[in-house]
Amino acid sequence: MRRVLSILWPILGGLVQAACIVALTFFLCRVMPGDVVDVLGLEGGLPDEQQVEMRRQLGLDQPLIVQFVTWVGNAFAGDFGHSLRFDQPVADMLATALPETLKLAGLSFAFGMGLALLLAVAATAFRSRLLDGIIDTVNIWSIAVPTFCAGFAGILVFSIWLGWLPVIGSLLLPVFIIGLDNAGQIVKSLREELKEAVMLPHVRTARAKGLSRWRIAAAHVLPAAVPIMLALSGLVLGGLVAGSLTMEVLFGLPGIGSLTLNAIHGRDYPVILAAVTVIALVLVLINIVIDILHRLIDPRRS
Repeated sequence: MRRVLSILWPILGGLVQAACIVALTFFLCRVMPGDVVDVLGLEGGLPDEQQVEMRRQLGLDQPLIVQFVTWVGNAFAGDFGHSLRFDQPVADMLATALPETLKLAGLSFAFGMGLALLLAVAATAFRSRLLDGIIDTVNIWSIAVPTFCAGFAGILVFSIWLGWLPVIGSLLLPVFIIGLDNAGQIVKSLREELKEAVMLPHVRTARAKGLSRWRIAAAHVLPAAVPIMLALSGLVLGGLVAGSLTMEVLFGLPGIGSLTLNAIHGRDYPVILAAVTVIALVLVLINIVIDILHRLIDPRRS
């Protein structure tokens, strides 16, 4: 029973967090000066009578609580409404943008985790000052250099000066920048955890048997660091979502980030709310999965 409660608790807590984020976003959108009718009026010169009628048709003249309850009910039914600017189903727009965001996030996560593991295991196996220096450099890079600034510098150098990559639509550069940042966030802690794992009795036994350094590090030291790897993975995945959205805007990738920014500029409330809901649910799901796995692997957290 206690194990079941330890699994249900993070699920309930995550759902409450997601609900609070969505509700807060809804009411913040509504209290912002101007709405989509104002934007369309400025662009198309709509008279006041047509603007009043359009607000009535869109339900923007209803009390906020009525608008919120109506939107939540439709969202539970899978209907996020239509884009007020493009007159397209919001669900179709999200279905087009979400795979692009997942591709960028997935490739960045794989590169970042792979680089961090490679550096940490190699430094543990060979105890090289050069490798320790590389780990410190990557760690300092992730702390001192924002990904947005690195993206600007990358465009300036590789796209404008050298002409090696396109300014818009490049996937290689954002994956490298985000992955390097993710690796820097976890490689130092992972290296320290592996250094402690080296002193475990079964590792000393494996060393006495004459096993190779790589085999000892990968087969005997690395498994001991699985709990800390899970915790660090959750930290990286949470920041990865925000980093991916930023890189999408900077590099013109057609993902959730670009879709949300365009919706904010146009006061396209249905798109903003749907995009924020998806992002919040993804973040909550990541935290829930990592927390449950951590509790299952490490009984001390149960």
